[in-house]
Amino acid sequence: QVQLVESGGGLVQPGGSLRLSCAASGIIFRLYTMGWYRQAPGKQRELVADITGSGSTNYADSVRGRFTIDRDNAKNTVYLQMNSLKPEDTAVYYCNAVLQRGVTSDYWGQGTQVTVSS
Repeated sequence: QVQLVESGGGLVQPGGSLRLSCAASGIIFRLYTMGWYRQAPGKQRELVADITGSGSTNYADSVRGRFTIDRDNAKNTVYLQMNSLKPEDTAVYYCNAVLQRGVTSDYWGQGTQVTVSS
C-alpha cells in the first residue's frame, strides 16, 4: 500500500518561512520523481517544484529563488523549503510521486494547508 504523508503546513506571516515534508512508503522511493503541487481556492492544481531520483530539479517561475525542493532517499522523504512567503502562496500543498516505465505509476498525498497572512 502506497502512502504519501505530508506535514509542516500552517499559518505564517508574509516574508516568513515554512518547511514541508512528505514521507513515502510502499514505493521504491529512489526511482520516483517527487513533486510538490498546490491548489488555491477556485484555481487549478499547479506544479510548484519537482525533483528526479538523481536530484534534477524543476521550479515554477512564481517560486524560483524562494522555494527549494530536496530529497533524502535514505529516509524516503522529500522536502519543500519555502522562504519569503507571499499571500499568493496560500494553498493546499500536495506531495506527488510519479514513475514512468511503460506504465505510469502516480500517487498523491492528502495535502497540507499553507496560509500566508498577517
